[in-house]
Amino acid sequence: MLCALALVSPAAGMYSGPPVNEPSAQAGALGPRTVALGPARAADDDGAADADTGTGSPLAPAVEPVITPAAPAGEGTSGTAAAPPASAEAAPVTTASEPIAPEPPSVPPLWAPESELAHNKTAAPAPPAPATESLTTESLGTEALVPDSNTAAILTVFNEINNYRASKGLAPVKYHPTVAGMAQEWSDSIASREVIEHRASFWTDPRALNPSSGGEVIAIRTDRNAAQLVEWWKTSPGHNAMLLDPRFNVMGAGISYTNSLYTIWGVVNFFGYTTLPAGTVTSPGGSSTGGGAFPAPTPTVCDPAVKHMPPTLNLANAAINSAADLVTINASGQLINRPSTGNRTFGAAKVIGSGFGTAKDVFTTDWDRDGAYDLLTQWNDGRLTLHPGLASGGFGSLVTLGQSGWATLTLAVGGWCANNRLPQLVALEGTTLYLYPNVGLADMSSRTLMATGVAARKLSMVDYDADGFQDLLAITSDGGVQLYRGAGTPAPRAEARPTVTTGWTDVTGIRPLRDVTALNSTGVALRRANDVVQYWNLSTGTLASPSNITGSWAGQRLAQ
Repeated sequence: MLCALALVSPAAGMYSGPPVNEPSAQAGALGPRTVALGPARAADDDGAADADTGTGSPLAPAVEPVITPAAPAGEGTSGTAAAPPASAEAAPVTTASEPIAPEPPSVPPLWAPESELAHNKTAAPAPPAPATESLTTESLGTEALVPDSNTAAILTVFNEINNYRASKGLAPVKYHPTVAGMAQEWSDSIASREVIEHRASFWTDPRALNPSSGGEVIAIRTDRNAAQLVEWWKTSPGHNAMLLDPRFNVMGAGISYTNSLYTIWGVVNFFGYTTLPAGTVTSPGGSSTGGGAFPAPTPTVCDPAVKHMPPTLNLANAAINSAADLVTINASGQLINRPSTGNRTFGAAKVIGSGFGTAKDVFTTDWDRDGAYDLLTQWNDGRLTLHPGLASGGFGSLVTLGQSGWATLTLAVGGWCANNRLPQLVALEGTTLYLYPNVGLADMSSRTLMATGVAARKLSMVDYDADGFQDLLAITSDGGVQLYRGAGTPAPRAEARPTVTTGWTDVTGIRPLRDVTALNSTGVALRRANDVVQYWNLSTGTLASPSNITGSWAGQRLAQ
């Protein structure tokens, strides 16, 4: 069962011709555009899968990975379609081994920055950007999501789809909040990661409610015109067939907004049921202005006071060069950095600070979101301080964020909140977990309850399950590691806390790292007994086999 994913346009960039959705605009103008994936189809109840060619689009398609969604029994495989040469048009995919001839493009070829091509696993020529344009290659984080109400947009997508079905003599699809929750979670995930891909498990996810048929469509735009998402799907034969599939009788939609070039991300899941599941409703909302099934979200401590754009500093001369660098504290209290050199290797140790001998823990984070990595330090005398990092090298003057009471807490730092670019502080006091919002250089006094009954001697914040949201790894006294999955809101997900591994009784330090094995890869470094430091890869959403990191680690503690 193959799911052909045809990326019709890069996830960022411009093209040297009129905007796709504004044919009257001058050539080369940057107008609103729609980008969409080829639809993902699951197997029918007879076990047959529908192969989508993705042809007929007004934009030239490029080959995406071929993913096999799991069948109802939970079995499946995956493969990757080879990308065409950059100088040729890519062929849409029907199967992993049988590409068909491409249709002539109706618009000039599109291009994207190299980092985007890496994200989307496609190839395209990349001419120089016009002098008037400035493109950033920094990938988004979960904090790039904009928490504006999506009520009207979801209702628009729902109505546009059903109006289109009615014009073709088809029955309308209904709406299910559980299916919508699955679509919204995936929309938030791909938007926050700026990765355009289908959810491989949409068919077997419990929130699909055991359908007999189903599929998924995705599109993004440079403006917030939700109706044009549907218009694009109608122009693509594969997507159009999904909108008009008579077997589908329920849908759920997810709409996410970001403050990047592409501002709206839309995901729709369609399913067919012999008997409609309980909770099915006729419409997602009560009016075009919002309300009904989508009340405004309750404000939380995650809400940012201001929006922080991604920094673009050159950190070649900074003390800490990247989120992949390995930082330790030696027996003399010196702070040591080993810059990442790729593929789990690190450069020579370099002293970047001193006087940290009485620190309980040191955390490296861009606390003030200026692009340079800072030092957030928890001292044994109860203080919490910040040394702001400087792009030119070294650190600025120490700032005290908390005068006392911090020594007894177990801390983790990172982007726990999905709609806030500033990192936050998670603190375990006894068995109660609290979230401290980032208030800049002011006193860290306000906090909100996250969870109770948490038993951990060490915490680390990392995207364990690769869904785009930060999670907590809680190392217990018996060496087990419990997972507290985040959803971008203050409280962890309300679910059972699985033990994801055991045997970590000797772990004295755990540091989340990014980009160690590849762009946007995720993992953790562990300081263990016998002067061993390990790297565990997490890019696949689970702890992969560890490898030891070469170096002399005697007498050194791992910064977090």
